[in-house]
Amino acid sequence: MNGAVSQTAIGAFEAAPAHVISELALARIGAEGGATRADIPKSVAPLVSHRLSPSELRRAAETGLELLEAGQLVHEKRGRYSLSAAGEAYLAQMLGQPKLPKAWPEIRDVRLVAWALGVEPAPRMLKALARPDGLRTVIVQCIYGISPKRILNAPRLRMALAGIALERAFGNKIKSSLDADNGLSVKASRLLAGQLAQRPRDFGTDARLIAALAVEAVRAVQADPAALRQAVLRRHVSELLGGGPGGERPEAAGPGGAAGHADVPAAYPSVAADRAAAGEQAVVHRSRPSAANRPDLAGFARIVLQHADAQAEGWPGNRKAFISRVWQSIADAHRDWGLSEVEFKSMLAEAHRTGHIALASADIKNKASLADVQASQIAYKNTVWHFVRVEN
Repeated sequence: MNGAVSQTAIGAFEAAPAHVISELALARIGAEGGATRADIPKSVAPLVSHRLSPSELRRAAETGLELLEAGQLVHEKRGRYSLSAAGEAYLAQMLGQPKLPKAWPEIRDVRLVAWALGVEPAPRMLKALARPDGLRTVIVQCIYGISPKRILNAPRLRMALAGIALERAFGNKIKSSLDADNGLSVKASRLLAGQLAQRPRDFGTDARLIAALAVEAVRAVQADPAALRQAVLRRHVSELLGGGPGGERPEAAGPGGAAGHADVPAAYPSVAADRAAAGEQAVVHRSRPSAANRPDLAGFARIVLQHADAQAEGWPGNRKAFISRVWQSIADAHRDWGLSEVEFKSMLAEAHRTGHIALASADIKNKASLADVQASQIAYKNTVWHFVRVEN
């Protein structure tokens, strides 16, 4: 290369692939020992193969190297490329730190992942990204809009996710104030946070919950660090190339035109929208009504009391309706809400906490309605609720 950039190279740069590949190539060349021309496509292929065919990658790599040389960011000697002083400065600015690790795997797995997630590469963050649990936590916090400036431990992240699930249960018409000292039990909050998953369920532990949400968020094939890191980088490459995180080459798509990845739940509005733009469908939530159909907190409480009044038993001043019966009545009458039982009970607890309705406990010594008692229970702090109180 003589340093002159051809019009073809400029056109390819403006078309994005060469620009993306040139930045990845710069990071690869920044590793100890630099890189050969053949090393570039080999090293970056796993990160771009969902968007570029092998021939497109080769052309983009050639153009990218030409652009790096023209910009005097790299030097070539005996077939091996190394960074110039200008290249080191550019890479330091791109990755947010002047001093890089020597090994390409560490640059790729930690520094480039931080770059892809858009987080500050502070030492604490880099240490977290190097650990499996830390990586999953940071991914989930980034995807769900929970500031990663403070990396949460598993219980606090679970409560934050439960709060987000509660807000979405109300169609994002409330601002949740759930925290570790105010609201649902560990199991109840984990069940609620589990509603954010593609297939809502009780994950059993906070670690499993966070791992599952991380996998779905970046559409990884599994929860191991290698798969997650690759998925994060591929997602960012898709964003840089246009078409959103879900963009795929047509030939990379699976049956029916949908790319062969796990479906992203509708609970991720931005990700779901990106996938919709790419012609993909979230199978599990395809027929589930929008949460926007649901009422706000006051409206929800009013409707609950109407249904509870029809189901209530007792005498004036002490009329109560089993929560399970109220739930069944509302589920039948308001299918357009697309509400799950876990969401309903969590919304009910929030309505009680904010004073919109009053819940009550059953006499567990009375075995006459044991099935209703068991189906109705809502664990809240140190109490278990079974009834909705109905005032005359």
